[in-house]
Amino acid sequence: MTDSWGITQAINLADAHRQMTMTMPIALPPVPDEQRVVPVHVTARIQDIRPVGAYRELTLVAPGVSAGAEPGHFITLAVGGRTSALLLRRAFALSGVGGDTVSVVVAANGPGTQWIVQRRPGDVVDLIGPLGRPFPLSPPGDAALLVAGGYGAAPFVGLAQRLRAGGHAVAAVLGAATADRLCAVEELRGLTQVLAVTTEDGSAGRPGRVTDVLPELLPGAAVVYACGPMPMLAAVAAQAGERGLTCHVSVEEAMACGIGVCMTCVLPVVGADGRSRFVRSCVDGPVFEGSTVRFDDIGTLPEDLYGAAAMRGAP
Repeated sequence: MTDSWGITQAINLADAHRQMTMTMPIALPPVPDEQRVVPVHVTARIQDIRPVGAYRELTLVAPGVSAGAEPGHFITLAVGGRTSALLLRRAFALSGVGGDTVSVVVAANGPGTQWIVQRRPGDVVDLIGPLGRPFPLSPPGDAALLVAGGYGAAPFVGLAQRLRAGGHAVAAVLGAATADRLCAVEELRGLTQVLAVTTEDGSAGRPGRVTDVLPELLPGAAVVYACGPMPMLAAVAAQAGERGLTCHVSVEEAMACGIGVCMTCVLPVVGADGRSRFVRSCVDGPVFEGSTVRFDDIGTLPEDLYGAAAMRGAP
C-alpha cells in the first residue's frame, strides 16, 4: 500500500502488532549495554544563547556529557546559585550534541527557568547528564512520524538525523498555540519528507492542533514518536493505537532530582504482567510506549495499582 506521502507499508506489520498488544502488555524494554550511559556531574560553561521564537537555546561546554548521549536523553541544571532558595533542579531534553557541547531549549515559565535564561555566555551552571532512556530506533526502513507540541520538537532534530541515516523516511507535525511557540521548524524542514505545521490561532501553518493532521499522515507511518504536553501525548497515542502503531512518547513530568531518588515524577504504567505500577519518569523514562501509559489516571492513585492498598494505608 502506498499512501499520500509516498511511503510503502506492509499492512501485516500493523496487524501483527495489534494482535501482540491484545495478548501481552508491553513491558519496559531493558536498555542494551551498548546504549547505557553513565551520567556525569560537571560545572558547565555557557558558550552561546540564541533566541528560538519565545524560547532560548543554550549551548553549554560540558565535557563528558555528550559521550553516548542519544535523542531523548535529558540533563538537569541547578538554578539560582549557591545561596538560592530554589533548591530543585530543572530538567531539559537535549536539542543537540557536538564535541564537548550540549544544547537545550528553555521556556521561561517560572523563577527557575527565568534565572536560566538570564545567564550570559561565559557564565557557569551546575549540570548532570545525560539522563533517562532515549528514543528507541525502529527497524530499518520503517517510516517514522514525529509529532511535537511547542519546544517538544527540540529533541526531534537529532532523532530525525538518526532516522534518516538509518534509511527511514520521516514526516513531522509541529504544533503550538502561536507561531512564536513553534520550535525547530526550519531544522526539521530539511530532514523530513513531509512537514506540517499547526497553530491554534492560525498565525502559522494550518489553524488547529497536531491531532487534526494525524489522520492524513498516520496511514503512511510504521512508528510514531511524540513529545509535548501530556494531553497531546494522550491524544497522539490514542490515534496511533487505533491503527496498531507503536507510539513512543516522551512524557513531560516535573523531575526534581532526575536520578530516581525523590519519586516526584512517578506515573502509572502497565507492565508485562498486566499490572499497573508507579514508575519513575526520570529513570524508567522519559520515553515510554504510549499504549502502556495510563494518561487518564496521572495524578491519581488508581484502585487497581500494584501496592495501592498499602499506599492508602488500608489494612
